Amino acid sequence: MSEKRSYVGVPKDENGGLTPVGRIVMDAWVFGLIPETETGEGWSLTRLDALYDQVTRAWEPHGHLASRLPAELRERHARIYDDAVRRARSQGWDPELHEEDD
Repeated sequence: MSEKRSYVGVPKDENGGLTPVGRIVMDAWVFGLIPETETGEGWSLTRLDALYDQVTRAWEPHGHLASRLPAELRERHARIYDDAVRRARSQGWDPELHEEDD
């Protein structure tokens, strides 16, 4: 994504939002950094970089592992990512395929 382009938003992203940028937005939802109604659509690279920094800081106390999140955050993470996997599968995503298999 170039600086002049903007992010399409999680619902319009590839693989149900299971992309590096989509995961930043979804992790921001997990930690309550942005509301789940904010998909990141139209955001610039600069704004996404700032969100990435916030998300990274939020993960640090938990070792960047969902299993180390407190129960409430762990449940929110599971719900958000389960929804993303369902979206991705409905779009034809197969976690067994690798990019070079296309």
